[in-house]
This record gives sequence, C-alpha cells and structure tokens, in this order.
Amino acid sequence: MNVIDHVRDMAAAGLHSNVRLVSSLLLTMSTNNPELFSPAQKYQLLVHHADAIFHDKEYRKAACKYNMALQQKKVLSKTSKVRPSSTGGPSSVQAQNLPSEIEVKYKIAECYTILKLDKDAISVLDGIPSRQRTPKINMMLANLYRKAGQERSAVTSYKEVLRQCPLALDAIIGLLSLSVKGAEVASMTMDVIQTIPNLDWLSVWIKAYAFIHGGDNHRAINTICSLEKKSLLRDNVNLLVSLADVYFRAGDTKNAILKFEQAQMLDPYLIKGRDVEVLGARVARKCACHSFYSKRYSRALYLGAKAIQLNSNSVQALLLKGAALRNMGRVQEAIIHFREAMRLAPCRLDCYEGLIDCYLASNGIREAMGMANNIYKTLGANAQTLTILATVCLEDPMTQEKAKTLLDKALAQRPDYIKAVVKKAELLSREQKYDEGIALLRSTLANQSDCMLHRMLGDFLVAVNDYQEAMDQYSIALSLDPNDQKSLEGMQKMEKEESPTDATVELDGDDMEGSGEEGDLEGSDSEAAQWADQEQWFGMQ
Repeated sequence: MNVIDHVRDMAAAGLHSNVRLVSSLLLTMSTNNPELFSPAQKYQLLVHHADAIFHDKEYRKAACKYNMALQQKKVLSKTSKVRPSSTGGPSSVQAQNLPSEIEVKYKIAECYTILKLDKDAISVLDGIPSRQRTPKINMMLANLYRKAGQERSAVTSYKEVLRQCPLALDAIIGLLSLSVKGAEVASMTMDVIQTIPNLDWLSVWIKAYAFIHGGDNHRAINTICSLEKKSLLRDNVNLLVSLADVYFRAGDTKNAILKFEQAQMLDPYLIKGRDVEVLGARVARKCACHSFYSKRYSRALYLGAKAIQLNSNSVQALLLKGAALRNMGRVQEAIIHFREAMRLAPCRLDCYEGLIDCYLASNGIREAMGMANNIYKTLGANAQTLTILATVCLEDPMTQEKAKTLLDKALAQRPDYIKAVVKKAELLSREQKYDEGIALLRSTLANQSDCMLHRMLGDFLVAVNDYQEAMDQYSIALSLDPNDQKSLEGMQKMEKEESPTDATVELDGDDMEGSGEEGDLEGSDSEAAQWADQEQWFGMQ
C-alpha cells in the first residue's frame, strides 16, 4: 500500500481537510522531483486535492485543479500508448483504479454552474460523447440548456434522463415546463407504472403538473386535490406546497396561505424549492405589506433589491421591486422588472398583470390591450385571463360592453373570483346600477370575507341611502384591515352627515383648515387606491 492509496482511503472516509493538506504537500514534492510519482499517481493526487477544495466550497480554485487533472490525464493516455504493460496483461493505467474522467468533467461543470458560468459548464458537458453521459450529466445539461433558452436541446436531454430513469420527476416537470404534451410525457413512464405496484398515482400527478405549466390553474387545483385526498398521498408536503403555489397564482391567497401553513405544520423546517427564493419571498411579503401600507415605497424597493441580490431568479422579489417602482412613478424601470419576472415564470399571471398595470399607468392602452389579448389567446378563456382582458377594456369607453361580457363569463366560471367581482362592481357603479352591485357583493361575501368587498358594499349602500348598514360594512372592512384609508374616509363622511350642525360650525370657523384636510384625504385616497390595486395582483391580504 503506497501513499496514494492512503490519500484515496482518507478521501473515501470523508477526511477532506486532511486530504487537502497532505495532497498539497505531495504535489509540491512531485513538482520538485517529477520522477517521484507516476503520471497515474499524479492524476489521482490532483483529483483528490480538487475534491477536497470543492468540499470547502472554493469552486473557482477547484475548477482550476480539476482542469489540471484533465491535462495530466492526457499525458497519462499518451504515455500508456507509447509504453504498454510489460506483464502482457492489461496496461498499468487500466489496472489502476483511477478516478473517472467523465466524473471530473461533471465536477468542473458543477463548479462553473455554481459560479454562474453557464456557457462554460455547457461547453464542458457538450464535450462528453452522448453515449457516455450519465443521467446526472443529462439532467444538468437539460437544466443549463433550458436556462440558456436552448429548448430543443433541453427537451432531448430531459427525455434521455427519463429513458434511463423513468421516475425522475424533476425531469418530467422540466419537459412539461417546455410545453411537451402531458400525454407524451406520461407515455414515457407507462412501463414502470404497469410493472411496479402502487404507482397508479403517477399519471394523475403528471396531468396535474401539465395543467400547472399550461396555465390552467383551476384544473390543476382540482387534480392536485384529488391526489392529496388519496390515502397513500395524504399530507404529502410537496403536494401541499404545489397546491399552495397554484392557489397563489390563481389569486386565492387565503387558500394559498392555508395550504402552506398546513405543509409547515407537517414539516417545521420546510423551505420550498430554492432556499433563498421562498424564504425571501415570505419575509419580503410581510415586509412589503408593512412598507406599502406605510407608503414607504423606498423601503419596499430596498427589500426587493436585497432579495434579488440573494437570488437573481426570485420571481417574487422581482414582482415586489416592480410594484414599488410603479407606485413611486418609475414606470419604465418597473416594466423591466415585470418583464424579467415574465421570462422566469411565463405561466404566472401576476407577472403579466403587473406589466399591464404599468402600461395603463403610462397611458399605454394599446400595449396593455395587445398583451391582454396575447394572454387570452395563449392560456385560454379562464376566469383570470378573462378578467385581465376586461380590466383593459374598462379603460376605453368604446369597449365597456365587451368588458361586461368578459366579466360575466369570468364569474360564470368562478363566482367567487374576487378580482372579477371587484371589476364588475366598478362597472355597475359607473352605470349607477347600485341594486345589482349590492346583490353581487352580498352574494360573494356570503362565502368569503374581504376588506375591499365590504368597503365597496358600504359605498353602494351609501348610494341608496342605507347609511346604517353602510356604517356596519365600513366597520367590518376596518376590522379586517385597520389601515384601509377608503373605509376610514367613508366612515368619517357619514359621521359628518349624522351631525350637520357640528360640520357647519367647523366649516364656518375653520374652513381653510378643513379644506386642507380634505386635500390630504384625497392624496391618501389615491395612494390607498394604488395599494388596493397592488394588493389584488400581488396576492397580499
């Protein structure tokens, strides 16, 4: 047993710091005396040294050492061809248990990926012949191709992973995210479903994620719920988190929070997906809520920028920063952030809604209409897409009737969809159809409680002179959100109407001051309206 064998055994035992130290000393000895170790032994030393550095998370240095090992392997290959084994058996190079050259290339690509040098990582893995690529190499290549926008190559690599490992669920999700049909993906797993017991759920699981990546949130929710109710999959944390995510995309924040909290109760250490993204998203949502209600948009902008620093692919952070920029009047900068969010999450409607809001804020009705129509054609006529299109139509007096038709269709599909209810109520208010508006809001509030709906009902009741119940509705709205400025303003106006004498005295004695207060209220009302809109699409309640 020689010194290289001792180094290999220490590496196998996980003594990385010891391997790093001793291999460094041995490599220095080899440099000073090239005859001390054979080319094969030097190759092994370089790989073990690089592995130890990789374990210490010094990825740039590790990549350098791995590349030195590959150069040494080339020298070794040339030597073996020139100098065959003297024993007549396999060559000395083949006889030794050398680290795999393919594994070394994978490690180099791993270093480059961590360092965000994706092109270099792809270049290294592309150099491995297709027949020699292991499932993990194909999986890494597929993810890199997808990130680089090389969708056809990504699909090919994901399919190769599934061919070798038909239960590679992340590869299945990758294919579905690239618009591969659910039926085609399911066919690649049919053999394993039919030959292994208790895998009948897999085809339903594939169908659920096909709906998710197709933007059909309603059917995705129903399918995941049917899976989650099965006794063998009940209380599965991954299913619950997926369900929470789809509820959030569908605008049902209440159920999204409920399902996520249920998942957290089952797994107190749950951090969904990429650690920083989701943990940051949850913290950012709470901080953003506080910042927006306090009109501290600069603070919200700072928090969003910090979250993006931690993870540049955080969709939630991009949405937060975009919303803050929009509310600060920096619409063009906000548009850039919403577009980036769209690129990262093309099936998340809140990305499109944020961008459309920016277009409308800058009087870009044509751009907003174009995008809304594109969403409608791409994702189909569901409650969300119908409501988005109706929202844009409401901005143009010529398309009011079309907006009404779209909202009616949305509410026929989902009578409890709050965004559609709010827009329909706004339309009825413009048309002064207060009784219809009251009926709509009462019907929706019978099944759920929402601050904006209670406040709007209060406004409608004031319009029909039902002041007492209007006061009750404003009170309920404020109990749900004590910072709702519009509800507070509605109550204050009613209190003044109940005591006209006091109001007259106040105006006579101090009308200039009163006028100033009214101006402040109008300013606050504008900000609150902005936040109310923001609250709806951003999913905060």
